[in-house]
Amino acid sequence: MPVPVLINRGGGTVVADPKVADKVSDALGAAGVDADVELIDGGDCEVRARAVAERGDPVLIVGGGDGTISAAASALVGTETRLGILPLGTLNHFARDLGIPSDLDEAAKLIAASKERAVDVAEMNGQIFINNSAIGLYPLMVVDRDVQRKRLGRSKRLAMLVASVRTLVRFRHHRLTLTVNDEEARVDTPLLFVGNNDYRLDIGAPGQRESVDDGQLCVLVMRKKTRVGLIAASIRALFDRARRDDMVRLDGVERLRVESHRSSLAVSLDGEVVRSEPPLDYRIRKQALRVIAP
Repeated sequence: MPVPVLINRGGGTVVADPKVADKVSDALGAAGVDADVELIDGGDCEVRARAVAERGDPVLIVGGGDGTISAAASALVGTETRLGILPLGTLNHFARDLGIPSDLDEAAKLIAASKERAVDVAEMNGQIFINNSAIGLYPLMVVDRDVQRKRLGRSKRLAMLVASVRTLVRFRHHRLTLTVNDEEARVDTPLLFVGNNDYRLDIGAPGQRESVDDGQLCVLVMRKKTRVGLIAASIRALFDRARRDDMVRLDGVERLRVESHRSSLAVSLDGEVVRSEPPLDYRIRKQALRVIAP
């Protein structure tokens, strides 16, 4: 029976090269994988992946960026279906952190080798994310970025750069109550970051993870800053020169509750922004996703 392959037609690589579907089929065929390749809209990925898992297929291959992979993972968590990943997006952070090659032929060979790993995912109010979630500055940047891309046709990188500058001009703090495992604290912060496992901040590998199966959330709380102070703190973090009064890293977190006096909060989940009513309950789901990876 052919292995189902779902490719997001809106993925960065697919948009740049309309022949990607044929290339994927050829690469998998050359690696010995009998594949049934289908181009789909990104919004259909979770539904289609859930149908594959319910059918009991042993493997589902998905091609796209982090948003597409996250949608598929949401459907496959806790099932016996293994996820094969083809990094075909503009950004492929999850695939990179798993050690999956960006080269299509090499990624196909890896899938054919069928080496399995069980990795962690994180969850916020029942919604799965594979990379990170944030409250504060970052969701505002994402919304601004997406508006620019739709209205002006800017690339994701350029739009994000412009959005970052504009967001810093109008940033504000959030007053939040955090319950970490069973301990409560109140904070005023422009940014709360919650990652699926530990993230590096230094310039050697900013935004990368050395592991996705340590069973912990990475919780970073930026201390209250002026606008100039926020920019300076961001630069210091990039060069691994952070001060104690810049960012607080909370260790050993498996459960996090976020409460606010606001009726709803803008929250980013793997680069997509949703509005959620607090409290927000985060937790790590240890080794809940079966992936094909080195």
